[in-house]
Amino acid sequence: MTTEHTPVRFDTKIAVLLREDLEPWQRLNVTAFLVSGLGSQLPEVIGEPYADADGTPYLPMFRQPVLVFEGTKETLTAAHGRALSRSLPRAVFTSDLFATGNDRDNRAAVRAVPKNQLDLVGLAVYGPRNAVDKVLKGARMHP
Repeated sequence: MTTEHTPVRFDTKIAVLLREDLEPWQRLNVTAFLVSGLGSQLPEVIGEPYADADGTPYLPMFRQPVLVFEGTKETLTAAHGRALSRSLPRAVFTSDLFATGNDRDNRAAVRAVPKNQLDLVGLAVYGPRNAVDKVLKGARMHP
């Protein structure tokens, strides 16, 4: 029997993997950009809108936690390959995007580099828990 107080267990996972050598501001910026990609394309990850006791409406957010991990450049490259091989929904952030100032230039910077040569600094992935866990092999929880 489930009640409104029973914890919700998700069979899916939203995860962000960040390169361990990023500055704190870069970690926050990359995470925000990456999860926006998942939220914009996967309506099932978005919960219901919020409202406070006065009835003031607020935007809906993810329905489940976003887990943030970190790893080496090699860990990120391997995770990217595993996410591709499993056809999981994913978003990437490359080091080139720190030098651009708009969405059009961001997309052009990624498009200019073959997938196996991307200088990844962040990866977001969504899917079944066990598949995401396999993608993140070698990564550790962000401190």
